[in-house]
Amino acid sequence: MRTELTPPITDTVPGSRPRALWADTAKGACIVLVVLWHVVMKDYLQVDWHIGIPLPGAWGTLGEQLLPLRMPLFFTISGVFATTALARTWRQTARSRIAKFLYLYTAWLLIHTAILGTTPGFATARADSSLALLEQLTITPSNLWYLYALAVYFVIAKALHRLPRAAVLTAAAALSAITAAGVLATPGDRGGLYQNLVFFLVGVYLRPHIERWADTATGRRLTGCFFAYAGALIAMAVAGAQRWPGVWLAVGLIAVAFGITAAARLTRVPAVGGPLAALGRRTLPIYVIHMPVLALLHQLLHEPISTLGFTGQIIAALCYPAVLSAVVIALCLLIHRALLSLGASWLFELPLFQGRRPGQQYANTATPPVG
Repeated sequence: MRTELTPPITDTVPGSRPRALWADTAKGACIVLVVLWHVVMKDYLQVDWHIGIPLPGAWGTLGEQLLPLRMPLFFTISGVFATTALARTWRQTARSRIAKFLYLYTAWLLIHTAILGTTPGFATARADSSLALLEQLTITPSNLWYLYALAVYFVIAKALHRLPRAAVLTAAAALSAITAAGVLATPGDRGGLYQNLVFFLVGVYLRPHIERWADTATGRRLTGCFFAYAGALIAMAVAGAQRWPGVWLAVGLIAVAFGITAAARLTRVPAVGGPLAALGRRTLPIYVIHMPVLALLHQLLHEPISTLGFTGQIIAALCYPAVLSAVVIALCLLIHRALLSLGASWLFELPLFQGRRPGQQYANTATPPVG
């Protein structure tokens, strides 16, 4: 079964192309960066470091520099993949996309709530009451917010498809800008929901241009995009402009251009692009499983890492985030395989589609499932 967060590109729609390897590579890189960010913020930086060297802070700073890249690129690719599904009827789109993502969000929110309730020392938001759970189900999404956002974005894109695209993009850009500026209240992960709609719509509306950009990626463009992204980050930090309206959005757009270019170039390096593309076709199980796995590992590893001697902590401070991220991803894939072998495919797909031929539920779509 397919286990992507976004569904497969086919040739059934005029102008669509066979599934692009760069997109799988980009999604694979994004899910690795998501796991790495959570490892750093929710486990690594919670360790009691006593080495007197700012290595932990360096990992945290690196993660922060990738904030404009991770989810904006993920949502842009999701928008690119969404075009065919949005061209179908409301009933088809509601069943294959909106209901699917809401179902996955609800099912895994309940699982997360149950498991995270056993790890009180793990630094992440969790519902500790029925009212808090209801809030996460409705107006303040949890750390599974990407699934919730996809359902909402499909509704918005489908409802507004007859309006001028420029007007819709402008409104979404304004929402992103004022959210980043701190004008709107954003409890939980509501800020990500507001800020990333524009990137999803960019993917939907500008798909031909994005595909052309990836198809024509060169080494020179990659270098230029990298320096543009790095320069934008430096300028934003020096000026203290993170909260200036429109600045975060502009940096995010530059980051997306860099991410697409880098992914397109990495597809030419099989040793790197191949494994990333393989992960990019399995983003759903990694996304929904990694937080409980990380929480349980945190309970197991926090004290031993905190009580290591100087040499041990130096080694851990250098490589612990990368190693633990790899372990978490591997465990997620193993758990996913075990669940499928036990017949629990309903945890990764709307039960409505159970029993159909593999891939049949995605026929004639232009989007790969979260996975």
